[in-house]
Amino acid sequence: MPKKKWSQDVTEHSDAMDLKDGLFKSRSPKKIADSLKQSAEASHRRKSTPFRSAMSMLTFYINRAGDQLSRSRHATLEKAKDELRKDFGREPKR
Repeated sequence: MPKKKWSQDVTEHSDAMDLKDGLFKSRSPKKIADSLKQSAEASHRRKSTPFRSAMSMLTFYINRAGDQLSRSRHATLEKAKDELRKDFGREPKR
């Protein structure tokens, strides 16, 4: 059995938040953002604000996946960042 990469283990078993299975495979940026927000707000183990924890997890996933992400997946995840900002009442980057 191949050994998992540490980044995959972090994504799947984050100690800061409980993430839904297949969260980052969703095609809907809104669903990704809503789920991250819900997980971050429900967590009592996070070390930062819910917004920063959710955004950090999303950014971590994007950075770790790197070149393995298709352009469309990368675009969906970047749009999820904007949705997350909206969900937390922050102005999306332009």
